[in-house]
Amino acid sequence: MAGKKTPGAPEPTRRDFLYIATGAMGAVGAAGAAWPLVNQMAPDASTRALASIEVDVSAIEPGQAITVKWRGKPVFIRNRTEQEIEEAKAVAEADLKDPVARNDNLAGTDPATDVNRSAGEGKENWIVMIGSCTHLGCVPVGLAGDFGGWFCPCHGSHYDTAGRIRKGPAPENLLIPPFEFVSDDTIKIG
Repeated sequence: MAGKKTPGAPEPTRRDFLYIATGAMGAVGAAGAAWPLVNQMAPDASTRALASIEVDVSAIEPGQAITVKWRGKPVFIRNRTEQEIEEAKAVAEADLKDPVARNDNLAGTDPATDVNRSAGEGKENWIVMIGSCTHLGCVPVGLAGDFGGWFCPCHGSHYDTAGRIRKGPAPENLLIPPFEFVSDDTIKIG
């Protein structure tokens, strides 16, 4: 029954075709013009590459620390000695200026115990923290201060070996980024 016309239906005209073709070309043109604006908002390749990093910690002896860069921020990785761990465990929670762990690997309200600030059971010697003072964002000096952890010379904040604020104007403990051990000697941050 091809070729039969429906009675009363208007015949498509050349003008109808031009309206549809013009509208379609306008939509394609608008999408083409919008694409560069949308695409420029995506992070570049170097930023995506830094979303997570792996760090070999096999050469870090007890009592030593290194600083790596992750997402444009310094990250402190420290292998604490047994004495530093025992001193940090001995601190009463009532003596802490900030009682919250600030550990992205735990729930937001976990207490700032030494284990909650470290890499966890069996790896309490490892501390991984973002190296920006929580007062004004300065970079604290490691293995310094009244508590043997970090000291921010800009405004006098003192952190202990677990990165907890103990003295000075900083309001919070040093932040702990999401991280995990992917092997005995490698930490993945991010």
